[in-house]
Amino acid sequence: MTADADAAADAGAAARKHRRIRFVQRYLLNPPVKALTWLGLTPGLVLVETTGRRSGRRRRNVVGMHVEGDTGWVVSEHGRRAGYVRNIEDHPAVRVRRRRRWQDAEATALPDDDPMARLATFHRPSHEAAVKRFGTDPLTVRFDLAP
Repeated sequence: MTADADAAADAGAAARKHRRIRFVQRYLLNPPVKALTWLGLTPGLVLVETTGRRSGRRRRNVVGMHVEGDTGWVVSEHGRRAGYVRNIEDHPAVRVRRRRRWQDAEATALPDDDPMARLATFHRPSHEAAVKRFGTDPLTVRFDLAP
């Protein structure tokens, strides 16, 4: 095979993996986890509320966040393929629900940051393993939380 054929095969495999994982997460895992996160029963997970880039409607997603002071860090498993990341790029003003209360924030995707190194700072081995296993194009997102 040529290098171009190898790259095309890898891209096709990544797209298939993304579709399978998205189906499982969207329909099987996220609904109960979203309810538990809303109740504050899932340490390390938060709800991020974005504004839909096309619809303008409110969108809520469960993400793993590591908070350092007034800054929250998220490693998006699917990078810019994740709808919430595309929404953030169009409308960076978001709300974050953690510890059973909403907090305003400004979100920024950081393509130059090393997402795997950032993930290691979370000190949550199971979260790190899940992102490495299921992620197709990790991307770091910084949330500047309002006091």
